[in-house]
Amino acid sequence: MKTTFRDQLRVATAADRDYLLRAPVIGEALAGRISRARYVAFLTQAWHHVRHTVPLLMAVGARLPARHGKLQKDLIHYLEEEVGHDDWILNDIEAAGGDRHAVAASLPNVETDAMVAYAWDTVQRRNPVGFFGMVYVLEGTSVSLAVKAADEIERSLGLPKKAFTYLRSHGTLDLEHIEDLGGILDGLSDPADQAAVVQCARAMFWLYGNVFRGLDRPASAAAGTLATHPMKESA
Repeated sequence: MKTTFRDQLRVATAADRDYLLRAPVIGEALAGRISRARYVAFLTQAWHHVRHTVPLLMAVGARLPARHGKLQKDLIHYLEEEVGHDDWILNDIEAAGGDRHAVAASLPNVETDAMVAYAWDTVQRRNPVGFFGMVYVLEGTSVSLAVKAADEIERSLGLPKKAFTYLRSHGTLDLEHIEDLGGILDGLSDPADQAAVVQCARAMFWLYGNVFRGLDRPASAAAGTLATHPMKESA
C-alpha cells in the first residue's frame, strides 16, 4: 500500500509535535488546573494570530502558480469558513471577564509575533503552498485538544458556555477541515511543495509550542501604536 503524503508528514513531524504537546499549560488545561487569567492570556494570543488567517489565505491565493488552480477553490472555501473567527475570540474574552478593547489595543507576545512572521515569510518569500503546514499544525492541534480543554476549563472555572466559542467551534469545525486538508496534502505531488509543507509544519510545532510557553508574559499595551506595528502593516 502506497504511503500518502499526509502519512509522511505525520511521521516527519512527530518529534516536533511532541514539543508542542509538552507545553506545561496544555497539560494543566486538560486537567482543569488553569486560571481564568491564563485562559484569557491564551485567548489574547489566539486573537493575535487568528486575525491574520484570512489575510494570509488571500495572500496564498494571490501567489499560487497556475498549476495549482484546484487549490484556489479549496482556499476560497476555507477562507469563507474562517471569516469572523477573530471576533469570536474577542467575544469569548469578554464572556470570561477580560477586556476585549484592551486585547485589541495590545501587541502580541514575541512568541506569537514570531509565529505570525514565519507564516507571512513562508507565503511571501518562500513557497506559498508551505502555508498548509501551518494549517496542519493549528487544525490538528484543535481536533485533538480543543473540545476536551474547553470542557475541563469550563468545569474548573465555572465560566459560561459562551466563553468557549472559539475552542468548541474549532474542535468541531476542524474535524471537517482536517479531512479536507488531508485531501489537499495528498494531492501535492511536487517534491518542492511537499518539502515546503514539511518545513513549515516542523517550524510551526515549535513556534506554537513557544506561544503556549509564553502565556505567563503579560500582553504589551499598545494603544496609539498599533497602527505602526510591523505585523499590522503586513496584514
